[in-house]
Amino acid sequence: MTLILGLATAVFVADQLTKKWALARLDAVHPVVVIPDFFHLVLVMNPGVAFGIFAGVPPRWRWIVSLFSLTALALLGSLAFRLLPRGSLLARVAIGLVFGGAAGNLLDRWRFGAVVDFLDVFWRAYHWPAFNVADSAITVGVSLLAAELAFGRDDVPRRDSADG
Repeated sequence: MTLILGLATAVFVADQLTKKWALARLDAVHPVVVIPDFFHLVLVMNPGVAFGIFAGVPPRWRWIVSLFSLTALALLGSLAFRLLPRGSLLARVAIGLVFGGAAGNLLDRWRFGAVVDFLDVFWRAYHWPAFNVADSAITVGVSLLAAELAFGRDDVPRRDSADG
């Protein structure tokens, strides 16, 4: 549990510090070119969920987006704690990443009514939606959870019916 809480706290703090920097230094009109034609820093206030889904929801209904996020987090936590082996380091890291990222984005929704995104990656005509540290942690964490569920070994010995 210490690893999960420590990692979640580290992700949350890193996310909030980078968002504070982005709010102070960036704007939506003038991107900072980091790698020409590939990676820019630009301020985007995302009122939707992942990748701008539900961004068009009227402001008076945006609380539903937060409720959706909280519900998804609760379901993921429940699933993770029930299905993953208790001793799995990978599972604990994954849960810490997801919870830290989710907490960072939920705080943004509460404070600003939108999530602060600022990492902008694109290549030729393909443009990935802007994202942040929390989104990255959530994506890596969910990928690790999926890998653990699909390929992780079960540390608990099973009894065959023939063992009787």
